[in-house]
Amino acid sequence: MARVVMVHGINNTFGGRPRMAHEWTAALLGGVELAAGLPGTLSNRDIECVFYGDLFRPAGRFLGDDLPFLAAEDVDDPLEVQLLLAWWEAAARSDPGVPPPDGRLLSARATARAALLALANSRFFAHVSERMLVWWLKQVTLYFTQSDVRAAIQRRFASVVRSDTRVVVAHSLGSVVAYEALCAHPDWAVTDFVTLGSPLGVPHVILHRLTPAPQRDHGLKGFWPGSVRRWVNVTDDGDIVALQPRLRDVFGDRVTDVGINNGIAAHDVQRYLTAPEVGAAVLAGLP
Repeated sequence: MARVVMVHGINNTFGGRPRMAHEWTAALLGGVELAAGLPGTLSNRDIECVFYGDLFRPAGRFLGDDLPFLAAEDVDDPLEVQLLLAWWEAAARSDPGVPPPDGRLLSARATARAALLALANSRFFAHVSERMLVWWLKQVTLYFTQSDVRAAIQRRFASVVRSDTRVVVAHSLGSVVAYEALCAHPDWAVTDFVTLGSPLGVPHVILHRLTPAPQRDHGLKGFWPGSVRRWVNVTDDGDIVALQPRLRDVFGDRVTDVGINNGIAAHDVQRYLTAPEVGAAVLAGLP
């Protein structure tokens, strides 16, 4: 059984499906229990997890820690520069400690260096090293530019969905994975899509790179994802990764945007999953 399928985002390179299932399932059951007002409405036997972080695991051996030796000089893809600049602009809007971009036209590496220096003062990225931040950028780039990686992740997702799957819960980059999978499989019986901290609506960086590409009639609009009847998008306004928290503006009036408060860890998946708003969105899709 897999009535509910969950999929992760970036920064899961060295995890695994059993660990993800243990932590995420417990968190979601907590959110469902808060929404329902009683335990037992959903069980761990109803939930399956899609894990693909190992596909981002670099070959070879690192000296000292788990991260590749990356710096601003390694931010060389236009997608990485665009995403980093978008994070910088969002951080500057929400955090007085982050100086805004000054609008000068700089080289990609100079822009990356300036952005990383500015984000070092961000509360959101307070515990994220420069190497880790660049590694996050590389994972987004790998998904969109390496067709073999993208196809492998899509196969992982499709292999978990069953005939009884009704709800998909997707966090961060996982919402991109799930969206593309749902669009590609309109025959699936999935009725409810719950996105958490999703960057799907970010123009140029994400939206323009989706498959299928957004429609340009009457403004830029994304396609509706396959068999889905209800789409609940849950975002903390302080979640800089999401950038475009209102997906209704991009994917249509059938999207329900819900704002919550995750505290200082705005993008943390367990804080999202334990929210009663997420629990209620999951329950709405279960018979």
